[in-house]
Amino acid sequence: MPEAAGGRGSNGEVALITGAAGALGSEVARVLAGAGHRLVLVDAAAGAARLTQLAGELGGAVTVASDITSPATWEEALPRIEREVGSLPTRAALIAGTYRGGKPLHEETDDVWRTVVTANLETVYRSLRALLPSMVARRAGSIVVIGARPAEQPWTAAGSASYAATKAGVVALARAVSAEVLEHGVRVNAVLPSTMDTPANRAAMPKADPGKWVSLSSAAGLVAFLLGDGARDVSGAAVPLYGRS
Repeated sequence: MPEAAGGRGSNGEVALITGAAGALGSEVARVLAGAGHRLVLVDAAAGAARLTQLAGELGGAVTVASDITSPATWEEALPRIEREVGSLPTRAALIAGTYRGGKPLHEETDDVWRTVVTANLETVYRSLRALLPSMVARRAGSIVVIGARPAEQPWTAAGSASYAATKAGVVALARAVSAEVLEHGVRVNAVLPSTMDTPANRAAMPKADPGKWVSLSSAAGLVAFLLGDGARDVSGAAVPLYGRS
């Protein structure tokens, strides 16, 4: 696991972002850094270079480039985060995930199912298991998970049923957990974007109109709001973010 880049100082809550090497994760990191949060940037090992670059752009952050579905990753990372930043996270945006689609379920391979279950659902489960105990103990914390429109409108994901099922699972998990921890001062919410305006989506759908998609700035702003004290009375919500698509 790579060492941390320099921290941002002692002000602000400690905010952890999974999927931080991606388009939305990096945008959320920028918004939270601008608000003065001390950042922990998390992604798979393949994203290590991007995490280091992003930490430098933001003036420093702890970086964790490893498999977050492994309990061992969290067992190693959490003490290091506390040591290097001075506190465990009280804010977390759980953005890790992947899309696989293009075939009806009866033609899909088992590998697709295993991939999306691991990337979309297992990552959130393990992250919640790792982060919630300290938040509950401190009676303070806020978590936002990223679902998707098919979680509430599964028919929009015909041809990617496994993706729809895992995103629905993420949202159900978040909403159930929110009821478990609310009395302990911890909030959990979900954001349900439709197609997002990312370089990858523009490359994959060159004939589509990205002006109808969800902008990264809009999505990141919503995540930051839900994480913050301005949304102190919001928990267990699944917020649609559909753009004009």
